[in-house]
Amino acid sequence: MSTTAKRPAIRMPTVEEDRAITTAAKADPDAQPLTPKQLAAMQPIKSLRGRPKAASKKLLVSVRYSPEVIDYFKSTGEGWQARMDGVLRRYVARHSREG
Repeated sequence: MSTTAKRPAIRMPTVEEDRAITTAAKADPDAQPLTPKQLAAMQPIKSLRGRPKAASKKLLVSVRYSPEVIDYFKSTGEGWQARMDGVLRRYVARHSREG
């Protein structure tokens, strides 16, 4: 049975405490507030997460390959799927010109 730790209640500062915090922050040369230009240039963190979107999206499909083919490509190390894709793309390019 799991137990969740009780979180302490968050106490917001009073108006006076908030003013004191803001005054202290503005007096610190290493903690200056952001300028309106800097704020305008900020992006939500959600838009920065993950890999950049590819120009040509790949399709997710289920395919069965012989064990020998998979064993060979896996033995080439990290990125074996990308190498396998490259081999298939070169095959398609070569055979598309013939027909």
